[in-house]
Amino acid sequence: MVALGVKSQLDELIRRNGPITFAEFQSVALYDPEDGFFSGAASTSGAGRGNRDFITSPEVGSLFGVLLARFLDEAWVRLGSPDPFFVVEVGAGNGRLAQTIIKSEPSCSSALRYVLVETSERQINEQRRRLSIEPTDEVLGPVVPGQDLDDPPEFLTGAGPLVTALADLPAGAITGVVLANELLDNLPVRVVERSDKSWLEVRVGLDQHSELVEVLVPAPADLEREADLVASDAPVKLGDRLPVPEATEEFLAQVSELLIGGEVVLIDYGATAQQLLARGFSWLRTYSGHTRGSDPYDLPGTRDITCDVPLEYLALLANRAGLVITQETSQAEWLGELGLADLVAEGKAVWNERSSIGDLEALAGRSRVNEAEALTDLSGLGGHRVVILKPR
Repeated sequence: MVALGVKSQLDELIRRNGPITFAEFQSVALYDPEDGFFSGAASTSGAGRGNRDFITSPEVGSLFGVLLARFLDEAWVRLGSPDPFFVVEVGAGNGRLAQTIIKSEPSCSSALRYVLVETSERQINEQRRRLSIEPTDEVLGPVVPGQDLDDPPEFLTGAGPLVTALADLPAGAITGVVLANELLDNLPVRVVERSDKSWLEVRVGLDQHSELVEVLVPAPADLEREADLVASDAPVKLGDRLPVPEATEEFLAQVSELLIGGEVVLIDYGATAQQLLARGFSWLRTYSGHTRGSDPYDLPGTRDITCDVPLEYLALLANRAGLVITQETSQAEWLGELGLADLVAEGKAVWNERSSIGDLEALAGRSRVNEAEALTDLSGLGGHRVVILKPR
């Protein structure tokens, strides 16, 4: 069913302002609070992060969360085992990853304060079904008075794990880890196309039948400069297109302000500029009912719109925000470093021992093997890029 509210809003925007940027189009189609793909009526039957239109690593099973818990323990130790230890998951969806991490009882549990950042009311309601959500001030600020009246209040230690939910990044400054799994690929991008002398911007307008169409206009000077940076040193031909992820720059700047110590973990579709250019316009995709599409203007509001993250440009944006990349690898390699093989071996041993019984423990062991295959498949989830950053 077409999300009529999205199309009506787009029509109104275009008639009022002329052709809009692709980022403006994407913002309405994905995030309109009433009819957008992630938050509106089109997703009530399970679209988006509800596992109806695509599957993310946390939805494969518990293995991903167990391995993420290992990473959090390692990060916690690297930071000197602080208490509180904050984990901020941005684009937390239905809370499945947080649920699995907490259930795995990592060593940092007593210090853990987990902040779910999600804008969709439907997903927030699902989080409340899965997890015990505490008031924000009790997670971000449970304090005890200082020993002296002039001393600042101190955090109450040993209170974790505590979980809260917000619609945006928390204010203030924290020590811990910011997680963003398949977030950047959904942040709005502007789109440029190479002309014979410069860059054109791909905007979205209406034809005489009120159908959405692309309109090419000269790119503003600042967008041209950013497009050159996205292209990096890769050769660009006439007609080539690239994304300019402006919203990613804003996101990284906010994360940098939030994090006084710790790490940022970004897991997403990513590619070099040369790889993006070789793909034509296929670096931008749609998903609906687990079916991949290529026309983002078809039935806006009813399907996911996702864009590969340009990796060289991501490093540049991180540097602008005061962050440095400490590791960049594939999800398959990263999970391997966290001990995936050992967990799979445990699962195989349990299955071999209990397969004749066929109980839940045996099935969980077999599931671990299947989950590992899905999480490390380089043509799928295993090919996602993992980028880890820290404050400079």
